[in-house]
Amino acid sequence: MPLFMDRHDLAGATAEQVMQAHLSDLGIEAKYGVQFLSYWFDADNGGAFCLARAPKPDDMQAVHREAHGLTGNEIISVSEDNVLRFLGKISNPVDAQGTSAFRTILFTDLEGSTSLLQEVGESAYMVFLTEHDLIIRRALVVSRGHEVKHTGDGIMASFDDVSHALQCAAAIQDGFDARTAAGGTPELRVRIGLAAGEPVDHNDDMFGSAVNLASRICGAADAGQVLASELVRDLGVKKGYSLDEAGNRVLKGYPAPTPVFELRRTRPNTVGAGRDQS
Repeated sequence: MPLFMDRHDLAGATAEQVMQAHLSDLGIEAKYGVQFLSYWFDADNGGAFCLARAPKPDDMQAVHREAHGLTGNEIISVSEDNVLRFLGKISNPVDAQGTSAFRTILFTDLEGSTSLLQEVGESAYMVFLTEHDLIIRRALVVSRGHEVKHTGDGIMASFDDVSHALQCAAAIQDGFDARTAAGGTPELRVRIGLAAGEPVDHNDDMFGSAVNLASRICGAADAGQVLASELVRDLGVKKGYSLDEAGNRVLKGYPAPTPVFELRRTRPNTVGAGRDQS
């Protein structure tokens, strides 16, 4: 679907009011086939901006009109690549309000990044890294993932629904496969690891056992592979995803081998819409 950004003039509005309006949009967006991805609020100038996928601009306006009556003053069609290049990463401000402590954590890691840098030089490497980032961030936008940080040769992201995380992992690998099929050289391949739990938010970063486990599982995966923890497997199966046993892996810092599960990159039969909190 096309990507649109609208502008609202909201002089005198507070951040809390804008957040509540955004939540109201999320509550009825499906009725109009719209998917709101994020919003930004400029309190000093009383301006708000919404980013969404919609069949047409009128559908985006219809959601606003029914949800809270605050229709946009202007709506423009935007390029996904341009938005990602300009903003770097897209994260949902609602997430900062701590609506749920439970998260699925995803790490990616680019295979052979150090050797690639040495082979092609810094300038060319940065071009490839930018291409790598766009593939991952495009998947994050579609799956409503929230980028936590760039790790230098990968990205850490969080999701409030395990199905979104698994969808994103598959979309990332599909994106790199498509690049290779189109003749992209050198071939870029990433490994992905996922774990779930209740991480601690601090200074725009996340910490905790789920974060550590996702990072270690990512390191244990082969390039092009998606590995997940047992909890992610259990939650994913409930959502219609298939994850096969991939044996036990010796993970750095863990006293005993840890069971991991490989995601089958097929669309699930049914995917629930609720948040995973157990």
